[in-house]
Amino acid sequence: MARIGYARVSTADQDLETQLSKLKAEGCGIIRSEKVSGASRDGRAELATIIDFLRPGDELVVTRLDRLGRDTRDVLNLIHECEQRGAFVTVLDPHVSTRGDMGQLVMTVLGMVAQMERRFIKERQREGIEKAKVGGVYKGGQSRIDHQRAKEMNASKIGISAIAKTLGCSRMQVYRILKGGV
Repeated sequence: MARIGYARVSTADQDLETQLSKLKAEGCGIIRSEKVSGASRDGRAELATIIDFLRPGDELVVTRLDRLGRDTRDVLNLIHECEQRGAFVTVLDPHVSTRGDMGQLVMTVLGMVAQMERRFIKERQREGIEKAKVGGVYKGGQSRIDHQRAKEMNASKIGISAIAKTLGCSRMQVYRILKGGV
């Protein structure tokens, strides 16, 4: 029976150390971590590795349920996958485990709370952007593609595929730029 810790932060500038030290103190022999959004399971290779590695009797430990995911369905699916492998999930704060029936209920409620919290964060972010726009502070996201260069390359009879490859974008994005969108 292994205790496997999983730590996650959403952005590269956030620090994993607090989670890692709590998981070490909890006796996790293996700890995997990543810096990726918890909004979905996409791109979460370390979590996928843990799930694949779990054996009967193993325990997946996270410091808080929102570290496992911010979507109720994803969290419940992850817990279900662990159970299918004969493993269980333990959350340290608040301390709850899927070992018992009551743990299942609490995990479901905590998953719903994590999803609701994510919605509140997005709502506050939208409100902040609107306020910044009114104040003239927010200018929108910066273009990642050089539109002028795409137009110049097209005028020089360079093909759409070659433009996309040079600029590091899709052909559809090049078409949108040339039509005057994006």
